[in-house]
Amino acid sequence: MTKPSNLVLLIDDEPKIRRFLRAGFEIHGFSVVEAENAAGGLKVATFNSPDLVILDLGLPDLHGSEALERLRAWSNVPVIVLSVESNEDEKVRLLQSGADDYVVKPFGMAELLARSDAALRRYFKSATENPVVTVGPLAVDLASRTVSLNNSRIKLTRKEYRLLHILAMHVGLVVTHDQLLKDIWTGNQRDNIQYLRILVRKLRQKIEADPNQPRLLITESGVGYRLENRLEPSVVD
Repeated sequence: MTKPSNLVLLIDDEPKIRRFLRAGFEIHGFSVVEAENAAGGLKVATFNSPDLVILDLGLPDLHGSEALERLRAWSNVPVIVLSVESNEDEKVRLLQSGADDYVVKPFGMAELLARSDAALRRYFKSATENPVVTVGPLAVDLASRTVSLNNSRIKLTRKEYRLLHILAMHVGLVVTHDQLLKDIWTGNQRDNIQYLRILVRKLRQKIEADPNQPRLLITESGVGYRLENRLEPSVVD
């Protein structure tokens, strides 16, 4: 299943562990990107759209379980958790929170690669079964990361696609301002809702027939946004 195009994101604060993992994955045909903390890892995941995430629980800025929760708010990328703890209750909790697998340190690279291949097989099988979210004339292909409007491909910036991807993963449901800010931006930008409003306006310019009367990207005033296929105007924000 492993192909050179498969990109793995390593989120671990120990340089030696990252070097060990990078060497093992690259030898087996993966491309690799790294992050030393949760904030960096979420940022890399946003801009690079990895096919697999290896997530250490003991991160310096945020516990890995919280990083997993934030990632799962907008992405179904396979996540394998690394931990020095072998507690069964902890494993169950993380698997219920969205982890695809749990590996206890120390571990062998052969075991991790086998688990990675299994996670990728499950992911790609699921993606091919139902990879497209269709909302009226809009189609978001989560597998190929492409967007079409009235059967014609449209080009989005990375942030525009990330916003649309998050909403497509929760189609019909409201995603809060706070969650979108946390998952798309970093640093002080996370606290400025104006960045989100500007991004929403730009995306509406590309996907709405009339951006001033949106029918796809709907505002829930004071709460957030949702992607909806009900063809009725909403409040503009």
